[in-house]
Amino acid sequence: MEKQYHIGFDSNHNAAYAILPGDPGRVEKIASFLENPRFFHQNREYTTWLGEVSLSSGDKKTVMVMSTGMGGPSTAIALEELYVTGVKNFIRIGTCGGMALPVIGGDLVIATGAIRMEGTTREYVPVEFPAVANLDITNALVEAAKKLTPRWHAGIVQCKDSFYGQHSPDRMPAGYELKEKWQAWIKAGCLASEMESAALFIVSQILGARSGCILNVVWNQERERIGMDNPQSHDTSLAIKTAVEAVKILIENDNN
Repeated sequence: MEKQYHIGFDSNHNAAYAILPGDPGRVEKIASFLENPRFFHQNREYTTWLGEVSLSSGDKKTVMVMSTGMGGPSTAIALEELYVTGVKNFIRIGTCGGMALPVIGGDLVIATGAIRMEGTTREYVPVEFPAVANLDITNALVEAAKKLTPRWHAGIVQCKDSFYGQHSPDRMPAGYELKEKWQAWIKAGCLASEMESAALFIVSQILGARSGCILNVVWNQERERIGMDNPQSHDTSLAIKTAVEAVKILIENDNN
């Protein structure tokens, strides 16, 4: 197999399961929660480490950690090329901003589906097709979250392309539409906003892969807007522990 153009490596990694942060700077930290973590490759925004998890049988399974960069386009490329090299199961671990008032900084959000308010997935399938997480992976994330913390939520997230369109809509010519849709998502029960989940879910669906998503809530701009207590949390350790535990659960279930 030729090395994939963007991620820079071939199938010589023996990993069918991958944890995917956006930020290359988080890869080494996530890998440190695995056994025998080691650097594997780096190209463009794609930094890759490998590690292992121990199974109840005594066997060990290789798990990859690779950054995808920010947004849908680079996430889609990562999935396409990883799939060719043999990775079939993906858990995105990232950050988000809360939208529903009960979702506060430091909570975890497990995305069951994503609002496709972005452009990448429209080049895969018409927008009426839903962006939905894989049930096996979502169930593993929920099981792991129940073990590790009472502060988790599962539900729909909003996936966007423009960070500043969300945070500075009044200076955007399309701000009227951004603000109206934002309120519509909140009224419909959307939990949080981020930038990669729609591409993760849609590309996985098209490829025949499995994917799920867990997010650390940094803060909640709706709580800030109405003057509610609004703690901030940039520590992703709990989300990482939950994702690693979910990988173990998933592998154990797949082996049974």
